[in-house]
Amino acid sequence: MADLITVEDPDDPRLRDYTGLTDVELRRKREPAEGLFIAEGEKVIRRAKDAGYEMRSMLLSAKWIDVMRDVIDELPAPVYAVHPELAEQVTGYHVHRGALASMQRKPLPTAGELLRSARRGVAMESVDDHTDIGAVLPSGPQRSAGQRVAIFEDIVDHANLGAAFRNAAALGVDAVFLTPRCADPLYRRAVKVSMGAVFHVPWTRLTSWPKDVELFREQGFVTAALCLDEKSITMDELAARRYEKLALMLGTEGDGLTIAALRAADEWVRIPMSAGVDSLNVAAASAVAFYATRL
Repeated sequence: MADLITVEDPDDPRLRDYTGLTDVELRRKREPAEGLFIAEGEKVIRRAKDAGYEMRSMLLSAKWIDVMRDVIDELPAPVYAVHPELAEQVTGYHVHRGALASMQRKPLPTAGELLRSARRGVAMESVDDHTDIGAVLPSGPQRSAGQRVAIFEDIVDHANLGAAFRNAAALGVDAVFLTPRCADPLYRRAVKVSMGAVFHVPWTRLTSWPKDVELFREQGFVTAALCLDEKSITMDELAARRYEKLALMLGTEGDGLTIAALRAADEWVRIPMSAGVDSLNVAAASAVAFYATRL
């Protein structure tokens, strides 16, 4: 059972994990270096816990203590009870969901390890704000033996990254690979937008991009780069080929995939569009690609 500790001083060192949550650059450096991330809101905290992440502590306003009582009673981590005003002083914003938890990160697998092991089974039928992702994850391999993974190159917007992870979870993607410059999927905003999907889709970072494309090739994957080039095939054409192992590559906001990444890919693929629209937001494009190539 956790200790319930009332804190009235915003400078209390025990609250250090929660200081300056709106300072993106500070948190981007601190959280991976210190091996922590912040889960916000009851559902996200529960999903992080259910996914096996160790809790370091919780920061709760009074009205959330009863709501989180079962978690408090189950886990040994300290629970800091604070007034909403103090929480705002510490974090830098109004914590309207009233519940924060500092969680311990897990070691990331190598890209090779993840490629050999990732296998998520049947895609979820739906994931919305009222769905417990952990509860609807498949218990066994119920779809075809193929594998489908995503490679996100240099996506720097946390909301886009979180949304893309949510799409990957909902549409049965086996694993996600991030290039070195990608945003942190465990940053608070990315976790929040994904509704905890980042906890349930296996992921890791590539270390030498785009040379790491060879890792996918060695494991039998066809790499398909989403781009707007006229020489590209359509998404329907790609889906019709039904590659047994497919890695979908999506690039950063605005510029898309780098020239080096495009040159490294096996296929170029586009999403046909109408009404003079030349491109989709990367998160929207990921949803289309994941759905069109579902197994």
